[in-house]
Amino acid sequence: MGNWVKEFISRWNPVNWFDEHTFLIVLGIPVGICGGLASVALNHSIHFFAHLFSAITNPWVLIFFPAIGALLSIFFMTAVFRETRIHAVPVVIYSVSRQGGLLHLRSAISHLIGCLCTIAFGGSAGPEAPVVVSGSSIGSNIARLFCLNERQRVAMVGCGIAAAISAIFNAPLAGIIFSIEVVLGEWASVNLLPIAVSSVVATQISRIWYGNQIPFEHWSYQIDTLDIVASVGLAFLVSVVAFVFVRVMSFIEKKAAVLFSNLYIRGVAGGLCVGMLGFFFPDILGEGYETIRKIIENQYQQPLVLMMLLIGLKILATSLTLGTGSAGGVFAPSLVLGCFSGLLYWQMLMALWPDAGWVNGGCFALLGMAGTISAVLHAPLTGIFLIVEITGGYEAILPLICVAVLATSISRKLIKASIYYRELLERGQLLRPRTDARILADISVRDILVESHQHIAPDMRLREFVDLIKINDQDYYPVIDPKSGKYHGLVFVAHARPYLLSPELYDAVLVEEIIEGVDYAISPHDSLLHVMDLFEKTDTEIVPVLDHKKTFLGTVSKSDILNQYRKELIVQTTF
Repeated sequence: MGNWVKEFISRWNPVNWFDEHTFLIVLGIPVGICGGLASVALNHSIHFFAHLFSAITNPWVLIFFPAIGALLSIFFMTAVFRETRIHAVPVVIYSVSRQGGLLHLRSAISHLIGCLCTIAFGGSAGPEAPVVVSGSSIGSNIARLFCLNERQRVAMVGCGIAAAISAIFNAPLAGIIFSIEVVLGEWASVNLLPIAVSSVVATQISRIWYGNQIPFEHWSYQIDTLDIVASVGLAFLVSVVAFVFVRVMSFIEKKAAVLFSNLYIRGVAGGLCVGMLGFFFPDILGEGYETIRKIIENQYQQPLVLMMLLIGLKILATSLTLGTGSAGGVFAPSLVLGCFSGLLYWQMLMALWPDAGWVNGGCFALLGMAGTISAVLHAPLTGIFLIVEITGGYEAILPLICVAVLATSISRKLIKASIYYRELLERGQLLRPRTDARILADISVRDILVESHQHIAPDMRLREFVDLIKINDQDYYPVIDPKSGKYHGLVFVAHARPYLLSPELYDAVLVEEIIEGVDYAISPHDSLLHVMDLFEKTDTEIVPVLDHKKTFLGTVSKSDILNQYRKELIVQTTF
């Protein structure tokens, strides 16, 4: 962007006409419109291609469809749009936690096209996560257009996320909660109000296009105390399913990378495996919403053993699709797994206690969806409100809460991090808002680097050093060879006191004999988390900063870090 454009925007920026809260709320409207349109476009495109390909009935041809979709998805993501990371929501979480919500504008389109190729050709994935990336990218770039600061930009990213989820599910509350609970991680009013506005606007965009319809209709339920008690067992079942899902996904992703170094070959291999599984069990292909609809409406009847097999195959198909490089999300597969698990649990109850008067299998499928989403994402509120809104099952709210909360608690014991956080946690890139690690990550070594030091030579005699400290108030002195510029260490005045109080040593001792800090130093590119660990290990208050382990740049002290930490904390918590 040219300097004259920046100057024009800076001078006539509407953010200068309103207070911060009001402007963010107003700006949430265009973010909601764009995010809603992106969701509607993807949803419509998936339905269009699904109808188009429904004319193909030869099952042997359909075996190759997921492989074709994987090839196209990877091609568009890597070759056309140059995306380096295909996994969707972790990209957004990383951007929020480490980059102040900065996202490329191309991500608003790339993940949508990649996901369309995956799902339209039968890959086992969901459209929600790519839409989240699209919406968050839209919010990020609108924020950049108006030169918003980091906190405001993150709020706009949250608006885009909420808009995407709200529009694709016709579920405004679920969109708000998912954005805050899963991605942003903090319930601040500066985030909540614009996010709510974006969610409402995006939902209305979806309703204008498709009408105010609930995605999954259900029968009316008469839930008794026995059903609520039985839901405890379902929470354990879906927690195990979520645990297996996350582990299998991680295993296949790592093994596929080892077996196939070429990303295209990896994607085709995964697609062929999915196609062969779908040849025998077509219900595991695609996003699976039609299967969910049948189960919720009690139109899906399969033997108990087959239901167990379908759960395992759906986990495998989704892991093969996403773990080998195709674009897509885990939202829809988690809902399908929840439906299968809930129906399986109901069948087990009916087999063991057929005369107990259980509520129908559709209700347990609904509870299973809430539990699985909550367990996979470690987000109980998202699970509760999403299922209530997309099914209209308000009468099931008590067992819904029970299953969602219990499943989340059990899953957190079984899985260290949710499926979205796992990748970031393994790379050491997960920093939650307003934690010590997050605040320290926003401070660089150069922000607190002290450069104005009086240097001394290693061959300086103690007498000269004593004369120097009489006219200088430094507490420590870096020792640097004046000829080579080599750093030798630090001399602390307080630690040298025994020598300074012994005049008989003034001409016998050289500075290099009382040097400290030789064994530790940091780089200007090191994180302050590493620096704080170094302080703890060395029991020192000051560390030298060396460029390429040779050139002395200055020092960093623990007190300077704490002072800067306090300033940064004030900035991040003042709204």
